[in-house]
Amino acid sequence: MQLALAQLSAHLQKGLRSLYVLHGDEALLMQEATDAIRAQARTLGYTERTVYTVQGAHFDWSEVLAAGGSMSLFADKQLVEIRIPSGKPGKEGSAALQSLAEGATGQEDTLTLVTLPRLDAATRKSAWFAALEQAGVSVQVETIERNALPAWIAQRLQQQGQHVQSGEQGQQALQFFADRVEGNLLAAHQEIQKLALLHPPGELTQHDIESAVLNVARYDVFKLSEAVLGGNILRVHRMLEGLQAEGETPVLVHYTLAEDIRALKRTKDAVAAGKPLPMALREQRVWGVRERQFERVLPRLSVARLQGLLQAAHQVDGVVKGLKTPGWPADAWQALERLALRLAHLCAVR
Repeated sequence: MQLALAQLSAHLQKGLRSLYVLHGDEALLMQEATDAIRAQARTLGYTERTVYTVQGAHFDWSEVLAAGGSMSLFADKQLVEIRIPSGKPGKEGSAALQSLAEGATGQEDTLTLVTLPRLDAATRKSAWFAALEQAGVSVQVETIERNALPAWIAQRLQQQGQHVQSGEQGQQALQFFADRVEGNLLAAHQEIQKLALLHPPGELTQHDIESAVLNVARYDVFKLSEAVLGGNILRVHRMLEGLQAEGETPVLVHYTLAEDIRALKRTKDAVAAGKPLPMALREQRVWGVRERQFERVLPRLSVARLQGLLQAAHQVDGVVKGLKTPGWPADAWQALERLALRLAHLCAVR
């Protein structure tokens, strides 16, 4: 059984299943989801809790299997948590998880909670994950993307009885908030809680938010790709400044930009040769948000422009490695910004 995170609360109010699987990389939302399951378990008498963290190839699964199949010595019901930080249980773990899934059906004395990081498509199709999903409840904890962050902040403010001003001012305040906490949902949660301490329930002005919210953004180099292909000039500039301030290596930033340019060029060439766009995108391993961005920008990027971008990426590669390149700044971050903004301007919505 699959559930969206938003459905979990209503589901728990109706009772508990014997097996839950949570998977995702958003630490705050994963923590809140596991806390909700634990809280409901306590109210239903699951008073003993055992936690197993699967690390290394030599993890002993026999103890986990014994715990899942035995009665608690100290309580009527027990909660068994299995944390797999790598998302890869291995051959022995795969067999153990399938065995646990088989034994979970009809189990009333033991509640099993498995937590995993974000899983790729191949892992979600594996035998062990399919067995867990079929026997219990699977909840995929999605990352809050940048474009959804203002609405998420507004919802959280509403939960504590606060809201921004109506109209454009309120939207600007939410965008300001999102800019300051981008990529750091735990910090966003803390800043929202701080507003509850500083201000009473009711309306928050833009000044209230600007004076309270710190700049706690954490920038992900792979989110830079999303900003560039989205043509968001200001966000690209801000993210590059943030990545430099956080000590990110210019080499990784260049690799990300160059990979996007190469993928755009290869896809353009494949379509020109008669290959359907969806097939060309799959071959370049382009999917999700990035796939929609490619579909939008490819028609406006000529082969000549893409060839020019490839040449520019090659020149910036030299700058990043300490070589002097005519026509380019000697500073690696300045060269990266020029390259990123050049592509972003071409991708900007007209």
